[in-house]
Amino acid sequence: MIAHLDGTVSAVAPDGAVIDVGGVGLLVQCTPGTLAGLRTGERARVATSLVVREDALTLYGFAGDDERNTFELLQTASGVGPRLALAMLAVFTPDALRRAVATEDLAALTTVPGIGRKGAQRIVLELAGRLGSPGDVPISAPAAAGQAGTRAAPWREQVRAGLVSLGWQAREADQAIAAVEPELTGGTPGQAAGDQAVDVSVALRAALRVLGT
Repeated sequence: MIAHLDGTVSAVAPDGAVIDVGGVGLLVQCTPGTLAGLRTGERARVATSLVVREDALTLYGFAGDDERNTFELLQTASGVGPRLALAMLAVFTPDALRRAVATEDLAALTTVPGIGRKGAQRIVLELAGRLGSPGDVPISAPAAAGQAGTRAAPWREQVRAGLVSLGWQAREADQAIAAVEPELTGGTPGQAAGDQAVDVSVALRAALRVLGT
């Protein structure tokens, strides 16, 4: 198993990044929040999980061990594959996901694209007690790669790309971003003030809440 990558970021796309490790460029699929902390040309460390299929070897990258471990646990539930598990972690932090499962918050779980009410019920039934309690974060968990999600600019483009990669139409993504922008920047839509302080992962989750209503 490849537990982590530590190298130079060669490229960043809406759904993944290429990290150069010893002259080999490795493609990792990541959540928008993790991608927000990666900068082309800069060194980064991401926790990873290798998913092996008959026709492909896919590497998934995460800001820390807790997110990676949660990703792997999610896939033990019936009907949850790596893409859906990644979508769940794009909408929730690991701790928020533990809370949703522990409190049987089906409404929250169904905000994830691809999860209906029956799927949410199955996830709660099969993962209750297995994800841990809210606040159970390993002491050894590293800080988010490059402080993922903070001071990302331009944050609007990153959130838009994240929403599109999760299956929303570009028009819907733009409308959701416009709706949450005032509360994120402390002003009116489109203004530059506060842009550097916007957390991309927080903005993404806020937009998803709007889309889920």
